[in-house]
Amino acid sequence: MSKIAAIVGRPNVGKSTLFNRLTESRKAIVNEESGVTRDRHYGRATWNGVDFSVVDTGGFVENSDDVFESEINRQVKLAISEADVIIFMVDVETGIHELDKAVAAMLRKVQKKVITVVNKVDNNKRLLDAAEFYGLGLGDYFPVSSVNGSGTGELLDEIVKHLPDTPEEAGEDIPKVAVVGRPNVGKSSLANTLLGEERNIVTPVAGTTRDSIHSLYNKFNHRFLLIDTAGLRKKAKVDEDIEFYSILRSVRAIEESDLCLLLLDATRGLEAQDMSILGIIQKNNKGVIILVNKWDLIGKDQTTAKQFEEEIRRKTAPFTDYPILFISAITKQRIHKVLELIMSVYENRSRKIPTSKLNEVMLNIIGETPPPSTKGKHIRIKYVTQLPAEYPAFAFFCNLPQYIREPYKRFVENRLRESFQLTGAPVRIFFRKK
Repeated sequence: MSKIAAIVGRPNVGKSTLFNRLTESRKAIVNEESGVTRDRHYGRATWNGVDFSVVDTGGFVENSDDVFESEINRQVKLAISEADVIIFMVDVETGIHELDKAVAAMLRKVQKKVITVVNKVDNNKRLLDAAEFYGLGLGDYFPVSSVNGSGTGELLDEIVKHLPDTPEEAGEDIPKVAVVGRPNVGKSSLANTLLGEERNIVTPVAGTTRDSIHSLYNKFNHRFLLIDTAGLRKKAKVDEDIEFYSILRSVRAIEESDLCLLLLDATRGLEAQDMSILGIIQKNNKGVIILVNKWDLIGKDQTTAKQFEEEIRRKTAPFTDYPILFISAITKQRIHKVLELIMSVYENRSRKIPTSKLNEVMLNIIGETPPPSTKGKHIRIKYVTQLPAEYPAFAFFCNLPQYIREPYKRFVENRLRESFQLTGAPVRIFFRKK
């Protein structure tokens, strides 16, 4: 089950700096892929063996020169409704601001853990000054300096202590498929089309989280859990920050899934928010299928689909090895093909390749195209093995792993994908000292 900590507070108190500090704690484990849109609002953190998501609400307050109180309140309400732990950030330099009081008043009514973080505490005088924040009525606070990192260890201890300790339920091993995408792209229509005909076959699964509807799909010899995040809670105000809300929803669904159906709107193409969601799918090592919905609304000739597909792959490069399908959730165009692709990508993501076969194929390819020598040193790759992960991850053992550059890693990944049917699956490659 996914775990989310959201950082809230008025502008310019250092939310984004703290966000960067918390999410960097994962750098040693995860290689940032080039070409993935860096989504400054969402990141992964790990502390003492606990993984969780961090969401920075700061990036969503637009026109930050003259932010209105209502805008911040809206952010905070969204974070309260979606996050497990709320990090309320204030600034020791300015002391208690009117907006801080307004946010604190909302947070005092919340039934979730609220952690007050006083930023920019980087000397003893400021440590004394921070005591005024007891006046917000939220109990103890954590003094930190998000610029130099002091205090963040204790803060992380506190965050992890209050995240839900819910181990995965031991259910049957069937694919978990999340339907994700921007608002109004047709997620509900797709879910209803897939599940809609024979309602008696669909059984809601008990014990699932409050955020997403899990439905068991079981027909035409296909069986999987569909996680639909769309349109669950109609909000009172239509004008709230829909992008922030849908990103938070997508985060939860993506983390719970094995693979994602990323829905695009054919009338709009691949947009920035779609790229953000794709980035989150990749960071979480989930399988992906891109579905271009509302294809029935597009005027077409023989080359339309091909050009559309090329444009999508150009924007997501260097990651281009995933299925793209043009559908209409309303007219049910190619819906059966979606089912086949789900099974195919799930198999690819779960694929285990025998070590002997892996070495036979890959060492031959590497022998023909070895890594370029650096500083006169020749890199020799001796052995390759698949790592025990939920998705395809491989360790290549060699004499000088530090000299292997990104382009060669991509070359190896592409050859792996071609040789072993890994379309739509995430692939991670590590070069290690023999």
